[in-house]
Amino acid sequence: MAAQTKVAVIYYSATGITYQMAQAVCEAAGDAGAEVRLRKVRELAPDEAIRSNSGWQAHRLETQDVPEAMVDDLAWADVAILGAPTRYGMVAAQLKQFIDTTGPLWAQGALANKVYSAFTSTATSHGGQETTLTSLFNVFYHWGGVVVVPGYTDTSQFIAGNPYGPSHTSNNGEIAPDAVALEACALTARRAVQMGAALKAGLAAG
Repeated sequence: MAAQTKVAVIYYSATGITYQMAQAVCEAAGDAGAEVRLRKVRELAPDEAIRSNSGWQAHRLETQDVPEAMVDDLAWADVAILGAPTRYGMVAAQLKQFIDTTGPLWAQGALANKVYSAFTSTATSHGGQETTLTSLFNVFYHWGGVVVVPGYTDTSQFIAGNPYGPSHTSNNGEIAPDAVALEACALTARRAVQMGAALKAGLAAG
C-alpha cells in the first residue's frame, strides 16, 4: 500500500482572509487522502500595532492554538502549499522571514523534488495577486521543487480567472473568500496532492 502523501500548509494571515483560504486548502487535501499539517508563520508586527486593529487582534486570538511553522515541517512534507497576503506586489514579510530560515535545508538538498503551490489575497483588485504568487514560485525554483498550479484545468477557473493560484480581493479584510476563491483553493490542493503522490511514487520506483 502506498504511503500517505504528506502536505504542509504554511501561511500568514493578519485579519483571517488567508487563514480561511488555508483552511479550504487543508480540507481539500485531507479529502484527497493526504495527511495534513496546518502551520502559521511567526508574527513580526509589534503588539501595539496588532491591538490597534480590532480584526487583527481578534484573529490572533482566534488562531492562538495553531502551531507555528518550523523548517522541519517542510522537511516532513511531500507537498508544501504556502499562502500570504500581498505587500506591494510581493509576499508579506512574515512569510518571507520564514522562507529565509530554510537555507540549511536548501543546502542539504532537502527541499528538492517536492511539490509546491501557493495562494494569496489582496486588499484591492489588481493589487498584486499574480506577482505575489510568481515571486513565491521563484523561491520554489531555487529549492528544486515542482510547481503545481490550478491553470485552467477546471471550468471553475474560467470564473476565478487566475491560472497561477487561488487569490481573493478582500477590500482590506472586509470581504471573506467567496465560493469561487475557495473552490480555487480546493482545486489547487487536489492537484498538488495528486502530483505529489505521483512524484513520490516515481522517485521511489527509481
